[in-house]
Amino acid sequence: MQTLLNSGNALFTGDTQPADEHATRIRAAVHKKLGVDALVIVKSAKDIAGVIAGNELASIATDGSRLLIALTRDARALAALKSLARAQWGEEQLHVGKHAAYMWCANGILESKVAVALLRNLDDAGTTRNWSTLNKIHSLLQEKA
Repeated sequence: MQTLLNSGNALFTGDTQPADEHATRIRAAVHKKLGVDALVIVKSAKDIAGVIAGNELASIATDGSRLLIALTRDARALAALKSLARAQWGEEQLHVGKHAAYMWCANGILESKVAVALLRNLDDAGTTRNWSTLNKIHSLLQEKA
């Protein structure tokens, strides 16, 4: 297993069990060891490559720290975000793709209305990472392949 800084991301090699089974086992281990019940989302290297390839906001996102990527536990949670993508967000943009939702927070994450709305709708079915972190994860996964 390898972690990425203090980002809450870990890379591991596992068997072919479904991602949800890995996530359940890891969540239980974290809770037992640390006393913290934290959401765990497991994505394969192929899944992360799909997230990278599906970024339709790359041409407008000039700062990887202000482009948030929402990863969900399953396709239903992601599909529930599509109604938000139809709203007008001014300078901000939201695209819900096949593998993730992409939020361009033009004026920063703390000022972002789209981020607040999306996080409220994610509830405990997803998490976000910024584009820079996701690219670091992707690079590490490619090195392991």
